Amino acid sequence: MREILFMIMAFFAGIALGTLFFGGLWFTVKKAVSAKIPAILFFVSLFLRLSITLIGFYYISQGSWQRLLICVFGFVAARFIVIHFTKLIDEKQLQLKKRISHEA
Repeated sequence: MREILFMIMAFFAGIALGTLFFGGLWFTVKKAVSAKIPAILFFVSLFLRLSITLIGFYYISQGSWQRLLICVFGFVAARFIVIHFTKLIDEKQLQLKKRISHEA
């Protein structure tokens, strides 16, 4: 019973890590468009996102390949969740820009 609880927690931790990773990637791409030196922004973002993700995988797995695998499943699931929500946000921003341009 206790191991099942750890697996569920590993899955949700994977979702949290994936949301941070892929959400951070989306945020970086949005900000890089207006950055003076986007290469530095991409490099720093990549370093931070990878560091946090790998450290998170290390601590969550605690030497158990089963926990690591469940965590990776949560990480991949978060990718689809982030894609879904970022599409919604981008569509709303696009509609808002269209309204503003039509009113002006």
